[in-house]
Amino acid sequence: MISSKITGTGTFIPSLKKENTDFLEDRFLNNDGSDFASPNEEIIEKFKAITGIEERRYAVDKYKTSDLAFFASEKAIEDAKVNKEELDYIIFAHNFGDLKQGAIQGDTLPSLATRVKYKLGIENPNCVAYDVLFGCPGWVEGVIQAQAFIKAGIAKKCLVIGAETLSRVVDKFDRDSMIYSDGAGACIIEKTEDQDSGILSHASQTFAKDEAFFLHYGGSYNKSEDQNIRYIKMFGRKIYEFAITNVPKAMKIALDKSGVNIDDVKKVFIHQANEKMDEAIIKRFYRLYKKPIPEGVMPMSIHKLGNSSVATVPTLLDLVLKGKIKDQEVHIGDVIILASVGAGMNINAIVYKY
Repeated sequence: MISSKITGTGTFIPSLKKENTDFLEDRFLNNDGSDFASPNEEIIEKFKAITGIEERRYAVDKYKTSDLAFFASEKAIEDAKVNKEELDYIIFAHNFGDLKQGAIQGDTLPSLATRVKYKLGIENPNCVAYDVLFGCPGWVEGVIQAQAFIKAGIAKKCLVIGAETLSRVVDKFDRDSMIYSDGAGACIIEKTEDQDSGILSHASQTFAKDEAFFLHYGGSYNKSEDQNIRYIKMFGRKIYEFAITNVPKAMKIALDKSGVNIDDVKKVFIHQANEKMDEAIIKRFYRLYKKPIPEGVMPMSIHKLGNSSVATVPTLLDLVLKGKIKDQEVHIGDVIILASVGAGMNINAIVYKY
C-alpha cells in the first residue's frame, strides 16, 4: 500500500528581530479609534502573558514572501537529497501573496509557487506549481494534498511550502499587530511503501456559518488613515474559544483514524498562534482521552518567532528535527501530530510516524 513520508525539511528565519520593547512608543487604539486607558507598558506586559511572545522576526525590505519560500525550499531539497527536476508538484501555502514593503497590494500574478519554481531554475514542465489559500493551516493542508496526489499515483515527489510576510499587512495602530511575524518553512514529501512510517491519517474541517469572518480584512483603527487600505483583523476572543473547542476534536478524529494509542504520541506540533491557546488545546485534547499531558509533548517557538501563519508548523518541525530547540527531539519510530487552525475558519491535523 502506497503512503507518503517527509524526507527533507528546511526553514528561513528572517534576520530582523523586533522585541516587545520596540512597541513602547507606538500608538495603539481601540477598534472605534479611541485611545486605550492603559499605558503601553501595561498593554505589552499583558500581551506577553497571554501570547508568550517576547520577540518576532521581520523580513528585510528586499525580500518578499516568495524569496523566503525559495530559501526554505533550497534547504528542504538539499536535506532530502532529491533532484529538483523530479518534483511533480510545488504546493505553496500563503494568504497575501508577495508584499513589497510599503505597497498596498499583494501580488499573486504569477502564483508564488510559479515564482519559486522559477527561482529554483526547474525546467521540467511536468512539475506543476500552484498556491493554496487556507489560512494558517495552509501548509498542513498542502501536505495532505501532496499525499493525495501520491496515493492517486500521479506524483512521487512534492515540495510543500508555507511562507508569509505578515508584518506588511498589519495595522500599526492595532495591538494585535504585535502577534504577527514573517518566515518560511518547506518540506519534501515522497512516495513510500513502508507502512511503518509516513502519514498515517489526517482530518480537515471548515467552519463557515458563524465563524467565517473571525479573521478578515478591515480598515485601520486610526480613522484618519485611508480606510480603503485594508489590514488583517481578528476577533481574538472568538478565535480562542473556537480553537480550544474544535481543534482537540479534529486532532482526536485524526488520531482515532490512525489506530495509534494516545500514549504512543511523542510530540504535538501545533500552529504557533498564542501560547495560552495552544496550552488549552493540548489540555483539552488529552482530556478527551482522560490522560495527563506528557511532559515536553508540545514544542514551542512562538516566544522568539511570533506567529508567522502558515510557516509556524513547518518551521517548528524543522527546528526540532535539526536539534535547534532545547530538550526537544524526534526519533525514528516516534508518532507525532501536526495541527493548525486559522482563517476560514479552517482546522486540520495529521498523524505521522517517523
